[in-house]
Amino acid sequence: MATKVIFIDRDGTIIVEPPVTEQVNTLEELQFLPHAISALRSIATLDYELVIATNQDGLGTEVYPQECFDTVQAKMMEVLAGEDVRFDDVLIDKSFPHEGLDTRKPGVGMFGKYLNNPDYDLAGSYVIGDRLTDIILARNLGTKGILICNKEKGAEMLAEAGLTESCALVTEDWWEIAELVRRSERRATITRNTRETQISITVDLDGTGESNISTGLKFFDHMLDQIAHHGGVSLQVQATGDLEVDEHHTMEDVGIALGEALRQALGNKRGIERYGFALPMDECDALVTLDLGGRIDFDWRVEFTREYVGDTPTEMFKHFFGSLCAAMQANLHIEARGENNHHLAEGVFKAFARALKAAVRQDVFNYTLPSSKGVL
Repeated sequence: MATKVIFIDRDGTIIVEPPVTEQVNTLEELQFLPHAISALRSIATLDYELVIATNQDGLGTEVYPQECFDTVQAKMMEVLAGEDVRFDDVLIDKSFPHEGLDTRKPGVGMFGKYLNNPDYDLAGSYVIGDRLTDIILARNLGTKGILICNKEKGAEMLAEAGLTESCALVTEDWWEIAELVRRSERRATITRNTRETQISITVDLDGTGESNISTGLKFFDHMLDQIAHHGGVSLQVQATGDLEVDEHHTMEDVGIALGEALRQALGNKRGIERYGFALPMDECDALVTLDLGGRIDFDWRVEFTREYVGDTPTEMFKHFFGSLCAAMQANLHIEARGENNHHLAEGVFKAFARALKAAVRQDVFNYTLPSSKGVL
């Protein structure tokens, strides 16, 4: 999988930029932006490379001695490393604006390592900075931009410069930045095309429960919507299958693709709760136990008394969840009992949704793996 990168400006972004000199020349002037250290610490646990990318006008000349920069830079890096924030690269352009060099942001001359390199996912990456030039850089690199600025002022400047679409967030709060990055990390799109089905599924584990689902089976769509709504995830499902032959291929392949999307969206699984639970549905009881520990075991104890509910064969619910379980690489045990087959199916899907919601919940303050083995 290609690596995502967060390119971070220094002055005015990580540390406060003096308003007159726009240079931090001494340790006495070194001051971190509010919450920058703690937010960067949470971001550092995610699957991104961290890169400082900064313009330092005239660095190494009489107007900006190298030793002044080095002293401040060393202390800043020391403080951040003490909180487990370490950078994979530091890119510094020392030119003056009037020189017009391509190495100076928003030019991309410093970023050759990352451009046209299949090892890096720039579309999934970010540029974080406090100036419009940082957002222009994001546009030039093909990443998303984050502008540290007053929301109203920033939105106005972006609109005037035609940069609104290039900026994912305007904020003065580093914790908002960390939350945006964390949320976008837990999103995945899976496309599965076979001779029998064409399927595209997008899952956002930190979504708001909205869904857009079309499989050609109305009752199945209704059940999948329960996963989004009661699981608190955003779910997009577009599936076309050979329903003129049978419902089997469509439901099986949706299960496989959804399981793959959920597994991919979980990423490194740091901070997740891992386990979860059950609920009643009218006269039905549905019990779903789930473990996202990476080992596969599926158990199904649900008996339907009708061949179909709506347009969906009841025998395929077991196969759907079995396919999902294997692709998600999870332990999934489902047990339910009741009289009304509609309620029975809906209870199972809702219980799975609530189990999923509990299991994928992530503690932003605790990014440890929920395993005594140290690996999932």
